Amino acid sequence: MNVDLNGLDAFVRVAQSRSFRKAAAGMGVSPSALSHAIGKLEHDLGVRLLNRTTRSVSPSPAGAQLLARLQPALADVAAALDELNEERSAPRGRLRLNVPRAAAQLVLAPVLARWREHCPDVALEIAANDAVVDIVEQGFDAGMRFGELLQQDMVAVPVGPDIRFAVCASPDYLKRHGAPSTPQELAAHECLQVRFPSGALFKWEFRHGGQPLSVATSGSLAMDDLPGLLQAALDGAGLCYTYEAYAAPWVAQGRLVYVMQEWMPPAERMFLYYPSGRHMSAALRALVDFLKG
Repeated sequence: MNVDLNGLDAFVRVAQSRSFRKAAAGMGVSPSALSHAIGKLEHDLGVRLLNRTTRSVSPSPAGAQLLARLQPALADVAAALDELNEERSAPRGRLRLNVPRAAAQLVLAPVLARWREHCPDVALEIAANDAVVDIVEQGFDAGMRFGELLQQDMVAVPVGPDIRFAVCASPDYLKRHGAPSTPQELAAHECLQVRFPSGALFKWEFRHGGQPLSVATSGSLAMDDLPGLLQAALDGAGLCYTYEAYAAPWVAQGRLVYVMQEWMPPAERMFLYYPSGRHMSAALRALVDFLKG
């Protein structure tokens, strides 16, 4: 059987991204060319690999079986090519990261220009979303999370600045409802809710006397977008639990006020993590060293 390896690579990319358009953009080809390549692969193999509808693409049972066998093999090929890259004078290639939106804004965005100067031959692709994903299954080289969300089989390196949290509200809201002085008083307040991609609501985290405390707050507004909730707080809709860096400019202008600062948990750092059993590419090693510095 004569099978085109480029067709296999195209199949894996489409199956992982569940989109011809996204896979084509990542490969620098047109969606129609990609569809033609996979159609030829299916013809050569004599089996349907992808189920296609007008709205979605997913592996067929045969495609899922093939994908499970191909992913480690292609990972080995990628590792071999990365080893060749290490023989070059500078890191190069593509590096894919999956990070929370806050990490993209607070950790990565401030240093991207310097990174570009540091490693101009590395194409950095950042997927910013707050869902906890399997970076190996989704084809990412590394991810970024807080420490408590990391899997045990990952190498984790602390990166970026200290990150603090804050509870804040507008002066108008506090004038109308008063300022809570303890987490127990939050029950009498309108608390703006953070909703995770899983559907769960974030429990507000505090610390007092060295002991952690999680509080399930209530409110009439829930959103998966922290800047949106912060805007609601600016408009007087309620109390907002957010990153201190998000609130600080508005606090400096007097449009927001911090409350319960003595109850806030200590500063944390994000961790850049990657699989412990996989060969570390020169590009990823360069990024780890850059962010640690």
